[in-house]
Amino acid sequence: MKQLIVLQTDFTFKEGAVAVMKGVIKCIDRDLEIIDLTHEIPQYDTYSASFRLRQVLPFYPTGTIFVSVVDPAVGSSRKACIAKTKSGHYIVTPDNLSLTHVDRYLGLLEVREIDKKWRYQSDYSSEVFHGRDVFAYVGALLASGQVAYEEFGKTYSDYQVLSYPFAQASSSKLSGILEIIDPNFGNVWTNIPTSYLDKLDLKHGDQIKVTITHGNKVVVSQILSAGSSFSTVPLNSPVLYFNELGYLALALNQNDYRAQFKVHFGPSWIITLEKNI
Repeated sequence: MKQLIVLQTDFTFKEGAVAVMKGVIKCIDRDLEIIDLTHEIPQYDTYSASFRLRQVLPFYPTGTIFVSVVDPAVGSSRKACIAKTKSGHYIVTPDNLSLTHVDRYLGLLEVREIDKKWRYQSDYSSEVFHGRDVFAYVGALLASGQVAYEEFGKTYSDYQVLSYPFAQASSSKLSGILEIIDPNFGNVWTNIPTSYLDKLDLKHGDQIKVTITHGNKVVVSQILSAGSSFSTVPLNSPVLYFNELGYLALALNQNDYRAQFKVHFGPSWIITLEKNI
């Protein structure tokens, strides 16, 4: 059975790179269905690429092939790989931390290095466009069933993932990181599961002290309400809400929390939550 291909890059649609990758896929099999995850990953940002795979992958059928190309070290000694997840999905990607979130939250069964013999043959081979010559090509061969996953190369265990602490919960405080930002609306997602609110005996509408630090600097210190959605607070007011993946997130009702409070995301952005008594 032919499988879906889901594409993700930092290429944008401003030039032809994404269309070229789709052309290679269609040259392998015209009947393959291609879906765009996003092509607006910030330039070279393998962390964001990793998170977007984790966000989207669980909502696609088993067997779907994700081709993710955010590749600042293209042409170097970094590996090209295919990862098989515990859910039976596949990720074709440079081995450059892009597997971090899927490995952490969803789990990987194994990872195979793509042998160098698997290269798209054309008059335009390049060491700077592996999205075309390696990843789209391999993804299409796998999705069409022309080549089995096991044929692409040997398994290895030292694939690259970013290590950072899991969220913590006690009876007095929750802590975690600002894990990602919704780039369109400016909402800030944490890695703290909503179920952790039970540890603080918090309910909708309760007041919570929120502290965000970056390095030794306190960037945000505020009291806000816990709500199930943005509209539980007045317009332009901050709220701690429950996002669609089951984690706590911060927003300004119909405004941009990130811009208003000048926060970013990643393991160095620490958030703590305490019940305001």
